[in-house]
Amino acid sequence: MPSNTKLSRMLDARANLTVDGALATELEAHGSDLDDPLWSAKVLLEQPQLVKRVHRDYFRAGAAVAITASYQATPQGFARRGISEEEALELVALSVRLADEARSEHLAENPGAGPLLIAGSVGPYGAYLADGSEYRGDYFLSRNEFMEFHRPRIAALVDAGADILACETLPSLPEAEALTALMEEFDVEGWLSFTLRDGGHISDGTPLAQVAQLSRAHSNVVAIGVNCVPLELVSPALGALGKATDTPLIAYPNSGEIYDAVTKKWRPAASGDTSGGTGNKQPASLAEGAAAWRELGARLLGGCCRTTPEDIAAVARLTGNP
Repeated sequence: MPSNTKLSRMLDARANLTVDGALATELEAHGSDLDDPLWSAKVLLEQPQLVKRVHRDYFRAGAAVAITASYQATPQGFARRGISEEEALELVALSVRLADEARSEHLAENPGAGPLLIAGSVGPYGAYLADGSEYRGDYFLSRNEFMEFHRPRIAALVDAGADILACETLPSLPEAEALTALMEEFDVEGWLSFTLRDGGHISDGTPLAQVAQLSRAHSNVVAIGVNCVPLELVSPALGALGKATDTPLIAYPNSGEIYDAVTKKWRPAASGDTSGGTGNKQPASLAEGAAAWRELGARLLGGCCRTTPEDIAAVARLTGNP
């Protein structure tokens, strides 16, 4: 059993938790240019106080969990910019400190708002590649290679005081297995959340029922689910996971807009896009889907790409906070 069990204790107490929303979307709304392989990690270099401001906005909206700006923050990624490993890991630690400062400031103004958690974001190897492969799962490393890639960042997040790890946007079972081993190595709780090929399979084709076994076999995995997926895939995915595990589920999908990989722009979902070919009706928003997702076992709900503090406030109002 991990020594830090804040999240599992809250879940054991039957808490339903609201997770924050898109960090990059808000950074761009405040003028950041994220057209860069480092994506939101670039702001740790250039405007760190803006990261804290966005965390504050999400806490004000009712989020109980803040995910750090370390999704694409890796020594290998920063090395492309001439930044040493030591400096890179200090930036990873900074992502935790910024979220913690935002939490402290929010609690000083709102003493009854807690407890609030900081989740250290661990993006997949595909995020470092910056070629969209976190949505395909078409890269292959050995278990040891995955662990060597992720270990320094996880060490920095844990040492900086992250309460839990958010191992997110994962496209493949082997990478998730390596991350689960690292959770045990560092004696830390976390969640696993996956991208999807369809409502029953993660991006590399592994059935969700098989993925769910990770949470059954490892006590460090205290929630499992999906993120950065279309709204219409959330219910079938949660249904598949719920049949295979009694571990609390997590979902933080995208806003419902459609990303055009050619133009690299988002567009509104048209009426013909509402099912994505799945036969499932797409909720119009996070708030519209939240009640059904709670019924399917999602104890942690938030938003990913293109979601805002307003979206998170709506989820918080509808589903309750701890």
